[in-house]
Amino acid sequence: MLIDSHAHLDGSRFDNDREKIIQNFKEDGIELIVNPGADVATSVKAVSLAKKHKNIYAAVGVHPHEAKTMDENTIEILRELATNEKVVAIGEIGLDYHYDNSPREIQKKWFREQIKLAKELDLPIIIHDRDAHEDTYNILKEENDDRLRGIMHCYQSSLEMSQQFIDLGFYISLAGPVTFKNAKTPKEVAEGVPLDKLLIETDSPYLTPHPHRGKRNEPAYVRYVAGMIAELKGISYEEVAKKTAENAKKIFNIK
Repeated sequence: MLIDSHAHLDGSRFDNDREKIIQNFKEDGIELIVNPGADVATSVKAVSLAKKHKNIYAAVGVHPHEAKTMDENTIEILRELATNEKVVAIGEIGLDYHYDNSPREIQKKWFREQIKLAKELDLPIIIHDRDAHEDTYNILKEENDDRLRGIMHCYQSSLEMSQQFIDLGFYISLAGPVTFKNAKTPKEVAEGVPLDKLLIETDSPYLTPHPHRGKRNEPAYVRYVAGMIAELKGISYEEVAKKTAENAKKIFNIK
């Protein structure tokens, strides 16, 4: 059974068939998913969805795109949401210098504040890092202590840099791009990162893997990510599924 460690099932693109997708988890080989928030509203939705379904867990946090909307009250709301037993992480949080939807200094400020919240609550963090690898790493290094741990969501940097994040206590999570024909770097990462440091995800409804690229992504398609990792590593699909599920349960403290 597979664990999709990052899927946004609360999104509007699932409004017409969300419950059907969830009902089909077992048939699709999905044991559970983790549904992160991207702002306060989606964090509330993520918690609500997780409370309703045994095989869905939530993360709460504010994406760097929305960092400009944050204030101290936002942190208090996230702190309160995180008291729910189905909340297993703070996320997705981080830096995005590709779109710069929020000023970079504002992104960095609230990234740090959410890291501090996670450490206070002893929860892992789910990192969004797009075109901001150096600043992301430097902030994590500066904030590093025994409580800091988490997941590099939809990892986009190099194999060499992956080891630096692993050394800080992070898992490397791969998504649909590893299946793309010309995706050289994700394939190098899949091949080179030890299996005990890998997670798999869909980032549904985004980043749909081959052969469904161009269509809406969904948790069932995480099998294509697992299959590609197995092919690249020269090991069985079952081994990838088993170990990445174990890794997800360990980092999210899911029994």
